Amino acid sequence: MYQQGTVYVIGDSKTSSNNPIMQQYKAFFVGLVIDRKTDKIIDAECSSTIDLTTRFVHSLFVEKSILEVDRLTEEIEQRYFGSSQKALIVAFKNAHIKYLQIKNK
Repeated sequence: MYQQGTVYVIGDSKTSSNNPIMQQYKAFFVGLVIDRKTDKIIDAECSSTIDLTTRFVHSLFVEKSILEVDRLTEEIEQRYFGSSQKALIVAFKNAHIKYLQIKNK
């Protein structure tokens, strides 16, 4: 399904304890498939209790560069108003750090 030059990175964070995601998963996760040659996000999914959330998060990340942290963070702040907005930003930044570690090996 994914080309040889792709990697899978997962970022995690916490959100408020009364958030259904925390009650179900105990953490918030965002998984990203990234093309190492272009740094483009090929696929994205997150832990959510509503499928629409996962699809919306997918649309925020796919075809964007993992290296454009500020731009993607701003887009999340301007477009994603779910209760886990801050958790999504933290999880994305966590995935970004992990990707840089992989890329620099």
